[in-house]
Amino acid sequence: MKRIISLALAMIMIIAAVSTMASCNSGAKVKVFTEYELTAEKYAFAVAKENTELKEAANELLADLKANGELDKIINSFFDGTADFTYTNTVSSVPTGADRDNYLVVATNAYFPPFEHYEGNKLSGIDMKIASLLAEKLGKTLYIYDMNFDAVILSVQKGNADIGMAGMTVNEERLKSVDFTTEYYESAQVLIVREDDEVFANCKSADDIVATLEKQGKSFNVGAQNGTTGYMFSAGNEEFGYDGFTNLTTSGYDTGALAVLDLSNGKIDAVILDKQPAIMIASNTNK
Repeated sequence: MKRIISLALAMIMIIAAVSTMASCNSGAKVKVFTEYELTAEKYAFAVAKENTELKEAANELLADLKANGELDKIINSFFDGTADFTYTNTVSSVPTGADRDNYLVVATNAYFPPFEHYEGNKLSGIDMKIASLLAEKLGKTLYIYDMNFDAVILSVQKGNADIGMAGMTVNEERLKSVDFTTEYYESAQVLIVREDDEVFANCKSADDIVATLEKQGKSFNVGAQNGTTGYMFSAGNEEFGYDGFTNLTTSGYDTGALAVLDLSNGKIDAVILDKQPAIMIASNTNK
């Protein structure tokens, strides 16, 4: 019970912080270097290695959505704000016991718009829409299990969730722990700074941004969401093949939105985040 209460309080604090950022942020406006992509990566859904039946069902669904054009429609509707899909779990906690097989339990981190996010107290996003279609295909009830991003893979590996749908990049290190479905979206990491930033003012390419980051000292602080490619790109991760920037400081956050909030308020100097979430979070910050 204490753990449940602690998690609930933590969730309330995160929601309050994100709401503050979106509606009454008094910090500086931010800008995204959308044209300078620091990485190239592809998203897919994570499934346990032994769960071939679920992987095949997800792949069939993705193939059908691609073939009939629905996947592009879903993605574009969340990008342009016309999507009206929301979802509320039908039970208050993760299903267990004899009833567990009736549910598709999806692990996610619901602070990554437009792939997964909250609309009020309801869940929404590209991945969540696809999750609802997958549950329908399987004849199961969807349960969305919101957790820290860096817990998603382990949750799937241990069977606490059936599938991880969290804007997740496929890479060799993650493939040691889980399998992935076919890829459904191409993404990239980009840099976010304050609008009045002069450090990167003369950058004309991704290489220029990297070179500029390499010139900074330990007082220069880059924020990124824990467990993500952006965090590994900045902090370094030998297993995932990222050298990182040992010359500067990298700060990890539970969500990209909280990192951008600190950037806007002058607590850090830059954020590295997936491109489309970066665009949407920056837009909310600047309102």
